[in-house]
This record gives sequence, structure tokens and C-alpha cells, in this order.
Amino acid sequence: MTQSRNPARLTARRTVVAAVGAGGLGAALAACGDDPGDSGDSGDSGSEQVKPQESGGGAPLGTTGEVPEGGGKIFKDEKVVVTQPEPGEFKAFSAVCTHQGCIVSSVEDGTINCACHGSKFAIADGSVTKGPATQPLPAEDVRVDGDALRRG
Repeated sequence: MTQSRNPARLTARRTVVAAVGAGGLGAALAACGDDPGDSGDSGDSGSEQVKPQESGGGAPLGTTGEVPEGGGKIFKDEKVVVTQPEPGEFKAFSAVCTHQGCIVSSVEDGTINCACHGSKFAIADGSVTKGPATQPLPAEDVRVDGDALRRG
């Protein structure tokens, strides 16, 4: 007995699989892949010091008092971690681990830590201090406004 196939139905099914497959692949590459334009050794990990700002502007994150000296604070909802490697020096990085896209879990002993697979990043520049991550945490644009920390 032969089975009748409906070509339109098969095409539609393939289209859905292709669309989902491409979206999943894009997400996987974004979370785990190396930046094709990055040679891996630029000499600067892209860390950016939090810039002082006059007044207003930017969505508020928290206060400078929430960020301990020699440590940091993770703002999970905003996917940002702000560190204070030296007294009065604030740095901001993405809180999304460059290994597989988990949100980092803690800031302790001079490192930003990801509990998913054990990656650790330096609080001063976001560089990898322990893998499996191979790329640093990207710098984020956060500004100091008095004692407030603000996005952008």
C-alpha cells in the first residue's frame, strides 16, 4: 500500500523546522561563539570605567554604596554587573557569561563568577581568569551621577 503525501504540508513543516533551526543556531552562536571580528588578542579587553555624569539621564541601576570595594553587585534584571576594583573606581560589564549565556552568580575574591560551568572573570577588566569561558565580559555603559549608578 502506498501512502499519499501532501507536498504543501511537507513544505510547511520544513519551513517551520528551518525557521526554528536557524533561530536556535543564531542563539547558540551568540551565546557560545567567538566574535568573528575578534582576533582574540586585542591588548584591551574592552573594559570601561564607569563615567561620572552631571545630573539626570539614563535609567537608574542602584547606588555606588551598593557596590563594595574590591567586589561588585550584579543587577540581574538589567543583566549588568558593576564592580569597584579600587576605592571610587567603578567598572561595568555584561552579567551574561560569554561561555553559554548564563547570568553570573556572584562577585567574590576579585572575580565575577558564573555558577553554571565555573567561569571566572576579573573585576578590574572583565578578562577571563578561569575557563571554560574564553572571551571577556563585554563592557557596559554605566555612569555615576552623584551616588547613583545609571545606564548609558
